[in-house]
Amino acid sequence: MRTQEDLRSGRIRPPAEEHATVVVGGGLAGRVTAWRAAQRGLRVTLVEPDPVTAPSASRSASAVAAGMLTPATEAVFGEEPLMELGIRSAGMYADFVAELEEASGIRVGYRTTGTLLVAFDRDDLAVLTELHGLQGRLGVRAERLTGRECRRLEPMLAPSVRGGVLAPEDHSVDPRLLLRALAAAGTRAGVAEVRERVVEITAGGPGGARLGAVLSDGRVLPAGQVVLAAGCRSDRVKVPRPVVPPLRPVKGQLLRTRVPAGEPPLVHRTVRGLVRGSPVYLVPRADGEVVVGATQEERGHDTSLTVGGLWQVLRDARELVPGVDELEVTETCVGLRPGSPDNAPLLGPTGVGGLHLAGGHFRHGVLLAPVTGEAMAQVLTGEALPEYARRFAADRPEVSGHTTNWEHQWN
Repeated sequence: MRTQEDLRSGRIRPPAEEHATVVVGGGLAGRVTAWRAAQRGLRVTLVEPDPVTAPSASRSASAVAAGMLTPATEAVFGEEPLMELGIRSAGMYADFVAELEEASGIRVGYRTTGTLLVAFDRDDLAVLTELHGLQGRLGVRAERLTGRECRRLEPMLAPSVRGGVLAPEDHSVDPRLLLRALAAAGTRAGVAEVRERVVEITAGGPGGARLGAVLSDGRVLPAGQVVLAAGCRSDRVKVPRPVVPPLRPVKGQLLRTRVPAGEPPLVHRTVRGLVRGSPVYLVPRADGEVVVGATQEERGHDTSLTVGGLWQVLRDARELVPGVDELEVTETCVGLRPGSPDNAPLLGPTGVGGLHLAGGHFRHGVLLAPVTGEAMAQVLTGEALPEYARRFAADRPEVSGHTTNWEHQWN
């Protein structure tokens, strides 16, 4: 009898795996899905045009992200189920990182120093007070601090900081190292990679395959299953029926900086802040890098760097930590976060047999990598979405009425 242990061990393959599982997209959602699926014995091909070794050339959200794992300090009223999913994923991260680093041989910069969320003025402090109440109702560890207590933790904070919230379980990781580690672990698990772009998924493929993944060079990859995980480009891939909700790109501009050689750290943990209602963050790395960001702009697929965007980020960061003046700028970045119609992830099967989604993670792609990989591996090996992920099913009613009519929108 076919058992789940058989599937996980790779001794046998489910019927859909007579042809490869094709994962479209090499960001975090695609790579963690490919790795976890291959671990369960599936034959996986990942299709991605941009090399993972050159993330600065990519406009994907994964390559640009700061890497905050902050379900507590990034909570939003009305998104409590998403916050609960983030808390679950954050709780998986230590084991996830340990397994991934062993499988890949690459350290991913996982830092467990917590996150300090601070307020610039009284109005910002009132928002933090409400947020702290939400954190308490959801059982999240978070401690209210005075301005003086905040500066005791982070001496470089401005004297004007009014107060804050310390979230000791909100950590960080380096997404670029995470991408490289997932790519290496995937290769070692048997994931094949094709450096191309998928333009269409067809009903039926070569050799009697259930589906075909049509590449921009005209080749067609036979597929038993396809996972669309191409971020904001996912709804630009033509599919047999309009079952992919539109993914709006939300532009983020940020800077990568470095503490001058020989100088002490600017901040010792992730510092997030509200400055007159605008969010800003500083994410330190062990090697002296500090990521400073980020704007949140609804400008379609525009990826241009602007003076105004970078000025806004630096202005607000300087209000909280004046020492940013001394940082060396090493890179300026633009990324496009993929936002679903209800700002929540899209996971699992669609109305087209064999076609799955892993996307729409918006601001939470790095945080949700562990639960995304786990959930997608389950559905790809014939199981149902785990209970915790069903609220985020790709075919849920909240998004099913917003599917993209590709022929109308792109022709």
